[in-house]
Amino acid sequence: MSAMAQWSENAACGSTDPEDLFTDSAGQKRAKSLCMSCAVQTECLAEALDNHIEFGVWGGMTERERRALLRRRPDVTSWRTVLETARRDREQQRAS
Repeated sequence: MSAMAQWSENAACGSTDPEDLFTDSAGQKRAKSLCMSCAVQTECLAEALDNHIEFGVWGGMTERERRALLRRRPDVTSWRTVLETARRDREQQRAS
């Protein structure tokens, strides 16, 4: 089983219509709100950034937001590493 298949099984959007994730701006706001409570938001966003996925809402970011982030940080070779490190740091800060 691929890494994407493993995390995507736990995605909050798994039971929604995929069209809801590939929609206009009003629909994107609804999709992004679903992402905010998703247990695999980090993995989803990393998948989209690492693979330069052009369309849809992934990990709480629209295609426009992802493109802007990729332009600001062209040096990043693994978004999965960056995002997982940031998540661990946040969790450690909360625990302190």
